[in-house]
Amino acid sequence: MPGAPATEYGVYHFRRTFELAAKPERFVVHVSGDNRYQLFVNGRRVAWGPARGDLFHWRYETVDAAPYLEPGKNVFAAVVWNFGEMAPESQVTFETGFLVDGDTPAESVVNTGTNWKCARDESYSPAPAREVRAYFVVGPGDRVAGPRHPWGWEGREFDDSDWPAAAVVSPAAGREARDVHTRWMLVERPIPAMEERPERLQRIRRVAGIPQPAAFPAEPGPFEIPARTHATLLLDQTYLTTAYPELTVSGGKDAVVTMGYAESLYLPAAPGSRSREKGNRNEVEGKQFIGARDQFIPDGGSRRTFRPLWWRAYRYVELDVETKDEPLTIEDLRATYVGYPFERRAQFDGGSPEVNRILDVGWRTARLCAHETYMDCPYYEQLQYVGDTRVQCMISIFNSGDARLMRNAIGQIDDSRLGDACTMSRYPTRLEQYIPGFSLWWIGMVRDYWWYVDDPAFVRRMLPGVRAVLSFFEGYQKKDGSLGLLPWWRYFDWVPGWPSGEPPQEADGSSAPYDLLLLLAYRWAAELETAVGLGGLSEVYQAREKQLRESAQRLYWDAGRSLYADTPAKQQFSQHTNTMAVLGDVITGTPARDLMRRTLTAPGLSQGALFFKFYMNLALVKVGEGDSYLDQLGDWRDMLARGLTTFAETIDLPNSPSRSDCHAWSASPNIEIFRTVLGVDSAAPGFSRVVVRPHLNKLKFVSGSVPHPKGKVEVRLEPRGAGMAASITLPPGTPGEFVWRGARRELAPGVNRFSL
Repeated sequence: MPGAPATEYGVYHFRRTFELAAKPERFVVHVSGDNRYQLFVNGRRVAWGPARGDLFHWRYETVDAAPYLEPGKNVFAAVVWNFGEMAPESQVTFETGFLVDGDTPAESVVNTGTNWKCARDESYSPAPAREVRAYFVVGPGDRVAGPRHPWGWEGREFDDSDWPAAAVVSPAAGREARDVHTRWMLVERPIPAMEERPERLQRIRRVAGIPQPAAFPAEPGPFEIPARTHATLLLDQTYLTTAYPELTVSGGKDAVVTMGYAESLYLPAAPGSRSREKGNRNEVEGKQFIGARDQFIPDGGSRRTFRPLWWRAYRYVELDVETKDEPLTIEDLRATYVGYPFERRAQFDGGSPEVNRILDVGWRTARLCAHETYMDCPYYEQLQYVGDTRVQCMISIFNSGDARLMRNAIGQIDDSRLGDACTMSRYPTRLEQYIPGFSLWWIGMVRDYWWYVDDPAFVRRMLPGVRAVLSFFEGYQKKDGSLGLLPWWRYFDWVPGWPSGEPPQEADGSSAPYDLLLLLAYRWAAELETAVGLGGLSEVYQAREKQLRESAQRLYWDAGRSLYADTPAKQQFSQHTNTMAVLGDVITGTPARDLMRRTLTAPGLSQGALFFKFYMNLALVKVGEGDSYLDQLGDWRDMLARGLTTFAETIDLPNSPSRSDCHAWSASPNIEIFRTVLGVDSAAPGFSRVVVRPHLNKLKFVSGSVPHPKGKVEVRLEPRGAGMAASITLPPGTPGEFVWRGARRELAPGVNRFSL
């Protein structure tokens, strides 16, 4: 937009009208924008993006517009916005811009240039200040003043004759071009378009100022709010979602319509306290609505639709309307669900409705935290943190088999490395943040990808980043391999008593959780180097792993308590340190099994939060305690009892409810019910060999399937006294083995039926 500020808040429309002699069979264009765009063809939304990245990997979308074109007059139209300093923390930006590039000369008629027209949409401004009282960095709400909005701007019949010509910023160029004359280094979008499907709010929970409408909101049911009336409706989706709400109204010129969005409602704060309890998420009586908001000012026209520029996360929606001199008719409030297009392919039946409910809620949690990137939470941050993402990737593998978002995440975290070679804690991001341990978990992500996905070329491309991260940590290791004082935020887990989630450390930096995590990273890196990298470097990493194992035993083992301490002073103990000691083989065999039992029951240990319980289960399975897994799900049962429809960031504690009600690091049961209970896992790189090692606990049978790169693994098991009847089907060309109570049996590709 000529004359518009390049980096400040603004919403803009671009249009290109052109003629076609006939409807084309193919009309492929490549599209991108900064910060964001939506592309319309003859009034229909056909693409939106760009998929989030950084300036050195700026995504573009490719779309075939042919189905939307007609003989004669056609129009490409786009809305492009820049939220300036209020942009989401996950949104990297340079300056406002928009690009359309035809795939061949046949589509060049729509290439962006001065033949496009443009206008600033003066109806948009940031919504009034939000009420959310937490770290909230997903961008501003939208305030749209209907009397100033160019209604119909995306259609063919709109008159843009008084719009000025667009200004060219610079030529566009791909990332690999010889001379790049732009800050946006363009790369093709590596993930599919998001899933979109209709969705409706289900119930009215409270209403004030008007009689309660009969059918609304579960069904379309227009109702009127009289002139000079203040009405408030609390609407309940009945489950948390991520969606574009779409409110259609008629009349009501200059009314103020405010839509608020909340995961849950809050009880009033106790006198003298700033903390607000959430209680049971299904209950609304006596609770207050606190949430992010949009605002719409109708112009009095018929069937005007407000739709925010970005999707919202909510279970509850508060519709607050204050009319002026005209009545307002609410025609409808519907929504469009949006998320990464994962297909749920895994199945499980163990005769336990509770287990299946946990799986359903976990799957919803994972879906809502997966869009153009994985997200720690859809409501508060929408940032791709490494610690969260490693768990989310494994949920994707075991439930859908779709590894594209996993590959995208691993590559983006690698892209975050700067001159000091350590990855950022989260990426993409406008504000650099570093959590040293998350760089080590990222190495674990690369190892996971190698183990479950047959893509060694990509893993090989990640090895320079793996080596760089370990080189960074090498600079902080003491002579015995133990780490000294690390920089930045030393977060490990949200543990009460660990300030900011940082584990105990001595003045010289000694801290068992970090030493043991580095030990594991050396092991993962050694495996990767042996498989697809440098064998000599693998030997170096193995030697460093061995040194750390010996140092950890010497520094942290407390013979009096038969536990590993968090620091050499041996004053503090945690489930984390003892779990990591088992995972790192500092202790093995029967002593390791006894240690994990003590880790669950010994008094005075800092307890693993929902995030770290994923690793505790890995250790329990490793020492032969996998049959206890279903008994470890008390926190998940409690969340269901509290009315959560997704799993939370942390468990609710007195005067300290979970900030986020949707945090996919807590959906790890959607891995372990398949990997631990049903027992299906990879036994070789690329899932080229399968192991079925079930842990049925008290279940009388289990049956289910897990997606596999070559199809799926199907399992049905039925204990019979001291034995087992089994039916296991493996994909073509994929052998495996069955392991149960010390017995092993080779499995061939295809159907395997046997009894033990």
